[in-house]
Amino acid sequence: MKRAIAAAIVLCCLLGAAAAQPLRVGALRGPTAMGLAKMMKDGGAAFTLAGSPDALVPLIARGELDVALLPVNLAAVLYRSTGGAVRAVSVNTLGRLRVLSWDDTALGIGDLAGRKLYAAGKASTPEFVLTRLLELHGAGEPATEWKSEHSEAAAAFMADRGSLALLPEPFVSLVLHRAPGARTALALGQLWEEAGYGPLVTGVTVARSDVLENRSSDIKEFLALQDASQAYVNAHPDEAAAWMEELGILDAQAARLAIPGSGITYIAGDEMVALLTAFYAAMHAMDPASVGGSPPDSAFYASP
Repeated sequence: MKRAIAAAIVLCCLLGAAAAQPLRVGALRGPTAMGLAKMMKDGGAAFTLAGSPDALVPLIARGELDVALLPVNLAAVLYRSTGGAVRAVSVNTLGRLRVLSWDDTALGIGDLAGRKLYAAGKASTPEFVLTRLLELHGAGEPATEWKSEHSEAAAAFMADRGSLALLPEPFVSLVLHRAPGARTALALGQLWEEAGYGPLVTGVTVARSDVLENRSSDIKEFLALQDASQAYVNAHPDEAAAWMEELGILDAQAARLAIPGSGITYIAGDEMVALLTAFYAAMHAMDPASVGGSPPDSAFYASP
């Protein structure tokens, strides 16, 4: 009897310890991690930062992360490829994809044809958005050199005057700050909306389905803190920028410049569903593979 009681006590302690474990959260060095700066500073979760989504996708697929902030199309692909192991809980960034150039000549989407363009995000949102806009305008393709990370594309552009770059924030502001003569030539998010597709979604927060089921209160708390953190970052860029440098997200000066244009946001619930449903339908129409074969069904969307 005493052994049974002791075993029960040990089990309760182990369960309690497990429940007390912080959520494991993965984010990319860019607007997704920038929006979490206050949350990271305050603690309460275990954060993993990466320079490429390729580093986060296997971690959450294997259950080594509970939550991940991913490019919008990869969230849908991962949902399909894992049989529903992850679900969307919020939109965290709206599109700020821009083409940078080295001259003052006005550029239209058609002027990219044949030009040397450095970019990252092949088989992800940047490539799909660029390809669709070129198709819509009947424009020829640029000579794109795809890099594994946006930081590599930015560095290549700064070393190659006369080239173009397709970059999101904070890399746009970083380049404009460090490379005199570089300028913004095209805003792809604006062209995307003008084409009738609505806001250009770039980042989605997903949580593992088993975590949503077993730790729903923790996910609710995380989302509340995410919302508050992103609002705080937008409202206090100087303070948040200093944290970003301290946390290894981004140089403070570059972060301060990038925050206003980074599209850091928090959209959940029905508004998230409506926004993502329209976006995934547009992506599917141009390339079914971009969303894993078919747009996510209603089970993809979660409101803990």
